[in-house]
Order: sequence, then structure tokens, then C-alpha cells
Amino acid sequence: MTTLQENEFDRLAAELRYVVTDMICRSGSGHIGGALSLVEIILTLYYRVMKIDPNNPQWTERDRLVLSKGHAAPILYAVLAYRGFFPKSWLGTLNADGTKLPSHADARTVPGIDMTTGSLGQGLSAASGMALAAKKDGRANNVYCIIGDGETNEGQNWEAALFAPHQKLDNLIAVTDYNKLQIDGFTADILDLEPLAEKWRAFGWNVLEMFGHDQNDIRRTFLHAKSLRNGKPTMIIAHTIKAYGNKILENAAGSHNIKVPDSQTHEQHLAALSGDAFTLPY
Repeated sequence: MTTLQENEFDRLAAELRYVVTDMICRSGSGHIGGALSLVEIILTLYYRVMKIDPNNPQWTERDRLVLSKGHAAPILYAVLAYRGFFPKSWLGTLNADGTKLPSHADARTVPGIDMTTGSLGQGLSAASGMALAAKKDGRANNVYCIIGDGETNEGQNWEAALFAPHQKLDNLIAVTDYNKLQIDGFTADILDLEPLAEKWRAFGWNVLEMFGHDQNDIRRTFLHAKSLRNGKPTMIIAHTIKAYGNKILENAAGSHNIKVPDSQTHEQHLAALSGDAFTLPY
């Protein structure tokens, strides 16, 4: 963990939102909505919550993160680069020929990625396995897993929902990025998740809720989750806004995967962000 004051956090969140937008626009397309909805959450995890060592990405005692919604990889890449896992210059090569940073999270090429993801519905099962292995090995590390709300339609999530409480995996902390949208529209219209909190409680999980763009609420919630050692895994329902901070795309289903055909569109998306422009680190 690092010391990051509130004003520093807000400035860094704005810079990362700018960098992620540029990365995606530079590549010509990308899943911007789900990446921008996670900026504050992933920033909090890697700067204030998780036990990590950028100089030793495979450190046995590290906390793990499984980004099950692997299409949101640009924000994870950006935070890992800023934390020192790899050079920031890589960020300008997202999804380009020969890049180490493909569009979805890739553990083979990116230091700090704990699982290759993108096939939706698999991450929570893998995270449960990691948490069980840590228990059996007598390690004290936590495993974090971020799933999408649209991804929650996948049945494998609910198999993991049964498995983790049965195995008493209180070292597993999951987050639902509940931005209420998925690729085809609003989750309530496609396959309503409510009552979401009650569903997870019924499966035997601790359930916490937070506003996923308030740094203090996020930190308090994660620290609360870490303190729970009652034999139950914890699900945090993070109420977020898809494409948060982009005045063109915010809370729009069309933000799931955008096309950026020219430099004019690129500049429009950068200009649509709240706050100042930033000097790109690549």
C-alpha cells in the first residue's frame, strides 16, 4: 500500500481516465464504458488495499486480482504501469501489432496480471480456486475478483457462488461492477438481477454495497470486507456509472465498445472528459 492523499487520488483518477480514453481511441476501438466505471475501484485496490510488490509480480504472499470482465483491461493495465509493474510507454500500444497489451487481460504478457480473462463467467470460479489454494497452503493473502453485472447472467458465476461459502473462503472478496448496463442495453430489461444483494446473501455470502466512484466509500468498504473473517466470502455490490466521466458516453449502452475511426472522434472523446488534459506518458 502507498500513501495517497484525497486530492492526489482525485487527480490520479482523472489522469488515468484520460490515459485509458486515449489508449482506446488510439487503438481505434475498445470497451471504454466498463473500463471507466472501474477507475476508482482498481486505483483503490492497487494503491490502498492490496498487498503487492511491483518489483516481484509473482511474490507468493501477494494478494491476487482476477478481472473477470477482462474487456475492462485498459484500466488495469494503466494502474499496473503507474504502480511500476512495467513501463508506462507500453500503454500507447494497446492492441497494436506486436503489443504486450492485448484488448483483454493477458497474464502471459503483462506483469501483474494474475489471470487471463475475457471469456465471461469464468473468473469467479478461478478466484475461488486461488482462495482455496491459499487456505490449504496456510497463506494469509486475499483474492479479489471483479465481475460485470451483465456477466452475472452467466450460470458459472452461480456455481462459484455455491462453492465459495461451502469451502468457507473468507479470503475471497468479489466485486460486482453494477453499472446497470451491458452490451445490449439495461440489465433490468435484458435479465433483471434484482434483488441482487438478497441473492448473494441467500447463497451464503457477506454482502456490502458502495458507490464505486467515491474514494472514501470504496476504501471503507474494502477495509470492512478485509476485516470479515467469519467463514464466508464477501460480495461487494459497487454502484457505478458506465463510462463515468465522459459526457458523450456516460450511462449509455453504446459505450460498451466504441469505434474511433479518425482523429476528430479521438479528440472529441478526450474533450468530453471532466477536468484538464494531461501529458501522456508514452
